[in-house]
Amino acid sequence: MQRIGRFELANRGTAFLDEIGEIALELQPKLLRVLQEREFERLGSTRTIKTDARLIAATNRNLAACVQEQTFRADLYYRLNIFPIHVPPLREHPEDIPLLVRHFVQHFARRMSRAIDTIPSETMETLVRHSWPGNIRELQNVIEHSVILSPGPVLRVPLTDIHANSVPNQEGTRRKTLEEAEREHILATLKETRWLISGPRGAAARLGMNRSTLQFRMRKLGIVRPWTQ
Repeated sequence: MQRIGRFELANRGTAFLDEIGEIALELQPKLLRVLQEREFERLGSTRTIKTDARLIAATNRNLAACVQEQTFRADLYYRLNIFPIHVPPLREHPEDIPLLVRHFVQHFARRMSRAIDTIPSETMETLVRHSWPGNIRELQNVIEHSVILSPGPVLRVPLTDIHANSVPNQEGTRRKTLEEAEREHILATLKETRWLISGPRGAAARLGMNRSTLQFRMRKLGIVRPWTQ
């Protein structure tokens, strides 16, 4: 039985190529032909197959620099660079880290049949200040490892390893504290839900918290709904 290739499967749909910067030089002209001519031949066949697939490619490399180093074809780079979207590294938006941590804790705890409902403030502060060179994948792996190590309801993260790679405070710069980042995130979510706290469309559900937990955090962070005339 003949196997159908990815671009053939993606005909009239979307193909996603992750780590596009790792593709070998000898394969790049073939990919360029598919993008330019929308056609290819199966391995060992001489029959040309047409494909109409949208391509989304992702990479953590600087492809422009790769072109200069001659490890990536310039024509393929310009063909891919039609609508670039830059996703900033996790260290540039630390306000997202608390929400991601809670999401991954719930996900892995559910998968492992654990009941983890407490994340120590020191632990969360350390996670927020970590540089995360591996971005969300690194955070996900750390949380999965930590859930495995947590025998009870409190998340146990090996902070020694995290401290070693944390971003130091630099003189003249002011890093957001955990409470500032959490306050901004809760406020933004409340505004999106028009200050609806409970229910499936409320802020508590979006934040992955119980209603009472969110109300407690709001009181602690000094978050009060503004009343309009």
